[in-house]
Parts: sequence; C-alpha cells; structure tokens
Amino acid sequence: MNTRTIEVETADGPMEVYEVIPDTVRGGVVVVQEAFGVNDHIQDVTRRVAELGYHSVAPHFFHRAGGGVVPYGDFAQVLPKFEGLSDEGILHDVDAGLAVLAGAGIGAERTAMVGFCFGGRVSFLTALRRGLGAAVSFYGGGIVSSRFPQFPSLVGDTASRQTPWLGFFGDDDPSIPVDEVEQIRAAVKSATVDAEVVRYAGAGHGFFRDVSDDYRPEASKDAWQRLQDWFDSHLT
Repeated sequence: MNTRTIEVETADGPMEVYEVIPDTVRGGVVVVQEAFGVNDHIQDVTRRVAELGYHSVAPHFFHRAGGGVVPYGDFAQVLPKFEGLSDEGILHDVDAGLAVLAGAGIGAERTAMVGFCFGGRVSFLTALRRGLGAAVSFYGGGIVSSRFPQFPSLVGDTASRQTPWLGFFGDDDPSIPVDEVEQIRAAVKSATVDAEVVRYAGAGHGFFRDVSDDYRPEASKDAWQRLQDWFDSHLT
C-alpha cells in the first residue's frame, strides 16, 4: 500500500487528506473522522479499509480552525474545532475527497463513505445529498436531535436520500437514545434506496474504537463484517 498526506483545495481553502492506496484497487472510500480529528485511530481505520482493496481518503475537516487533533474526551478543545464549519462546508470537504478518488478513475458508483461519531452524521448527510454506491455510519449523533445550530436535524429529509445507507448504534449510548435510533429506522424507509439500522446490546458510543475503554470486540467484529457485505452488495 502507498500511504501519504496530500493537500487539496476546497471552497474554504486548502485541506489535508490522509490517503491510502492499495496495490489492487476495487473501489474508493471516504473515511470521515470522529469529533477528535484525523488521529492515529482514524488513520488506522483508513488503512484497514484500504486493506479491503479500496483507495481510501480521510479529509481533515478541521482545516477552517487550524487543523490538528484533539485528545479523546477533551471536549473543551473539540468545540473550537467546529468553528466556521456548516453542513454546506462539510459537503464541500466531502466533494474534495470524492474528487481525489474521481481523479484516480473511481466513479461515484464505485465509491462508498464510512464515518464515525461526527463522521457518522456526515455519512448520513452525504447519503441524503449525494449519489454514491454506499454509505455507512457508526454511532452518528445529531441525526435526530441537533447538537449545534449549524448542524440541523436530518431525520426529516430522509425521503430525499440518494445513497444506500447502513447505520450502527449501541443501545447503551447515552448521546443517541434508542428511541432516536428507532426514529431513524422508521424514517429511512421513506426513500426507495436500501437502508438498514443495526443495534448492539451492551455497546455504547465509540464501540468500534479499539483504543479506548468504549471498545466492544464482538460488536466491532460484527459491524466490520456487515460493512464489507454492504460494500460488496452495493458498489459496482
């Protein structure tokens, strides 16, 4: 695999992108960070996706606020990183990541997205606004209840969803109550493209994050296999 960090242009200035290119490419994936930036964990996930045969890119969404990463749990440092970021800006950054893949000859029908935490909402937003082969969200918060004024609730827009979407949630996640997960499950049925919601008992927020106490190996393993199956089923 070839691993590097490149710089691309967005509507709001230059943005770094962590890029991993496998020896044999079957498609492309945009990996979307948690609220803590493109840290070691997200880079590791990006490499894991590339090991599946996907040219993978992880955009640094915090470029408007100086970039960088935030230690897990330090929410006092997280909030300033969202300065200047909106759903419009998020989609600009997503499009810049998609352009990297398109420049490598990977079309939208062969491209997927996977996001975690903040990135889980980004994946859902992109599934509503862009037509890709597939999208996957891990514990995406703010889909039902808005957490920031610049990030409105998305659940009412699901009839317009363009991309097949798969969402993973933990039943013990205090930030995404089960009743909200079930609202998402009901809402995504309004679109004609595929959607699936998977809940894990005994798992909370960050259950896929194998560098923290939130990690739940069984749920993580199952979700990773389901992600691969979703990609296999929907990317042409």
